[in-house]
Amino acid sequence: MKKGGGIILLSIPFAAGVTVAELAGHAPATASAALASIVTSLIVSTLCKSSGSPPLLLLFFALGALCRSTETLAGGIQPAVPFPGAIDSFAAAIENAGFPGEHSSAIITALLTGRRGALERSTIAAFRRSGASHILALSGLHLGVIYIVLRRCLMPLGNTPPARLMRGIITVGLCAMYTLMTGAGPSITRAFLFIAINETGRSLSARRHSPLGTFCLALTLQLALRPSLIASAGFQLSYLAMLGIIVLYPRLENWYPRSSRADPLRRIWKAAALSISCQLFTAPAAWWHFRSLPKYFLITNLLALPLAEGIIICALVCLALGAAGICPLALVRACGNLVQMLEFCLETISGL
Repeated sequence: MKKGGGIILLSIPFAAGVTVAELAGHAPATASAALASIVTSLIVSTLCKSSGSPPLLLLFFALGALCRSTETLAGGIQPAVPFPGAIDSFAAAIENAGFPGEHSSAIITALLTGRRGALERSTIAAFRRSGASHILALSGLHLGVIYIVLRRCLMPLGNTPPARLMRGIITVGLCAMYTLMTGAGPSITRAFLFIAINETGRSLSARRHSPLGTFCLALTLQLALRPSLIASAGFQLSYLAMLGIIVLYPRLENWYPRSSRADPLRRIWKAAALSISCQLFTAPAAWWHFRSLPKYFLITNLLALPLAEGIIICALVCLALGAAGICPLALVRACGNLVQMLEFCLETISGL
């Protein structure tokens, strides 16, 4: 069996069990427990024959159904905020940073904390009509940018095994704090699990795990902790988008020939392939939940995603330097200008 094949095989019946229990209206716990008991007795007779044996697959199906029926594995428990008032202080720091632009502080607050209360209805409408609502919702995009910034800041620690372990501990710890501080929504929790799994593997063996194996392990862990998420639109869209990136994106990317020279058109194609991969896989769930599909998603993502990433990085640098009292005014103005460019792009697209 290929590396990571075990968790891939076992995650499918587990997720199927959770889904069946959800569709059945949270089947009685006694029925799921009885099914689990029957399957457990079957597994004893075929113990460890193969990780893909039918009894073991049935056992994980039963465990998935049992988790959704009883919520025994910490299901339904909301994670606590580690530091009361931390997110309020963070939002206040953004407000006091002096970013130019009428809506700059409100948009940056939404991008970094998920709070949309200060956003005007017209701004929210522009994001929605242009198909950029996902940029305002804390997701893998936001935590991914923060993760990349952290990794680059910690590169001076070196690449020895102890240094990799230290980098992993610091990175995962800070990402966990940010995830909990911002409410641990389904999408950002999924991103954190991906980071934690990859960093653990990298720290222990200096090798990356299979993307599909990481996907299945994160899916199984998140559903085991909160099985009710299976019905969440954010959960479904987040995992479907990642599945598109893992399965379809590499194939689309290879359509454009590789070159030894720097090729701006290839970079544009990679961004377009990424957007198309996510959109194709999330479209059925998006239509099911919202009865609409973004018409200009490709234009929006090609323009808005790089700007959003730039705003997040620039704002974080401004806040860090501002806390130290050494943030140059030019950097603050540049961040505000990026926000205004994002607004202009989305308003133009929403008016098409």
